[in-house]
Amino acid sequence: MSVNFLILGLIFLILTAVIGYMVYRYQSKAAAIQLQDERKLMDSELQQKERDLAVQSKDELHRWRDELNKEFSERRQNVQREERRLDKRREDLDERASKIGKREKEISKRQSSVEKGALELERRQHLHTEELERISGLTSAEAREEIMQDVEKASRDDMARVIRRIEEEAKEEGEDRARKLLVVAMQRIASEQVSEHSITTLPIPSDDIKGRIIGRNGRNIRAFEHAAGVDVVVDDTPEAVMVASFDPVRREVARRALAKLVLDGRIHPTQIEKTVKDAKKEVEVIIKEEGEGAAYDAGVPGLRPEILQLIGKLKFRTSYGQDQHAHAVETARLAGVIAAELGAQVEIAKAGGLLHDLGKAVDHEVEGTHAAIGAEICRRYGVSEVVCNAVAAHHHEVDQESVEATIVEIADAISGARPGARRENTEQYVKRIRALEEIANQSAGVGEAFALQAGREVRIIVSPDKVDDLGAIKIAQDVASKVEESLQYPGQIKVTVIRETRAVNYAK
Repeated sequence: MSVNFLILGLIFLILTAVIGYMVYRYQSKAAAIQLQDERKLMDSELQQKERDLAVQSKDELHRWRDELNKEFSERRQNVQREERRLDKRREDLDERASKIGKREKEISKRQSSVEKGALELERRQHLHTEELERISGLTSAEAREEIMQDVEKASRDDMARVIRRIEEEAKEEGEDRARKLLVVAMQRIASEQVSEHSITTLPIPSDDIKGRIIGRNGRNIRAFEHAAGVDVVVDDTPEAVMVASFDPVRREVARRALAKLVLDGRIHPTQIEKTVKDAKKEVEVIIKEEGEGAAYDAGVPGLRPEILQLIGKLKFRTSYGQDQHAHAVETARLAGVIAAELGAQVEIAKAGGLLHDLGKAVDHEVEGTHAAIGAEICRRYGVSEVVCNAVAAHHHEVDQESVEATIVEIADAISGARPGARRENTEQYVKRIRALEEIANQSAGVGEAFALQAGREVRIIVSPDKVDDLGAIKIAQDVASKVEESLQYPGQIKVTVIRETRAVNYAK
């Protein structure tokens, strides 16, 4: 029984395998047929696309050919038009050339006739000149030279007379009015003057204090110089030490701090730092008060606190020995008086006078001239442009745009040039006097030159046979211009040129 089941199972397995194989063969054939159909379809689609591309390419080629033919046709037409235009221009040029040729012939004919006329005129003129030379007894060159000398002499005399007359009229009319204005202004304004220093000398009770100021191994003096930003000079000067700095505010702070330390007796780094800080606060208060006081004394209200601070710093700034703080107030007052006399705007003149040297408060910190620096500061803090121009133009670095700017310049010159306002040290004075005489001796025809009245006048003696009246006037103008360009000096310098003829004979 089991054998039968085994046989049946084996037969079943065989049948199953045969059927599976037949199914596999059928499916393979079907897949191959389907693959062939798809390949045929793809071939047909590819052929169709190739036909479409061929048709499209032909259409595109035809379109390009039509466009190229059209462009070529247009270019050919343009070339033809250009050729016609060139042909026409060539014809015009040929016509013009023929006309020019005709004109050249006419001109050559006229030129030949003109040359003949010129030769004839020259011959006649030569005959006339010979006749005139025969009659006058002079050659043409001698006659021309004599006429030129007469004309030059007459012109020089006339010019010298006119210049002298104009100068005399200007002096007569202008000096009286200017003298009245300046005398009124100078009589109404006065100020105290101080000496200019870059070193401040501080007296001390005894020379024993010098050792305490220096400290062990120089500890105290180094701490003080670092805190105050100055140099302390302890030398053999009895009972005195010196504080040196280019910044006058630092120098004042250091002077006050050192005086307090000497008075207190406790000199060590900690005490030095505290004392210097206290001195800085005191000086800041003084600067603020001095700025406000200057604005009040000058009658210039409404200035910004930053500007008042800079005006206060001028209290410690000097120039040629003149206190710049007092100089600013004095200039403002002078400018106000002159503006009132002339009918100008007094407020603008006062403000320009007070602020004209504002740049000197920071000129050791900022590059540039003090006039340009001061004008820039004024513009930064809202000062009117008229006042800014007066500040910038008081040394003619820019053009003066108002009469008030000229008044500020005049007031500044009065304040600096009046007797006793400024002074120079001996070395600078000698250099300036020597340079003044050298400039005067550079002019041609100068015999001698002397600087007089402490350098406020230079007197030049010229040779009368080399320099005439007009030349003497020109030498005075040239020397004054050279002095203005090359020298720095307080006030003004008078240039006097003397030309005199001396006749000497002896009775025997």
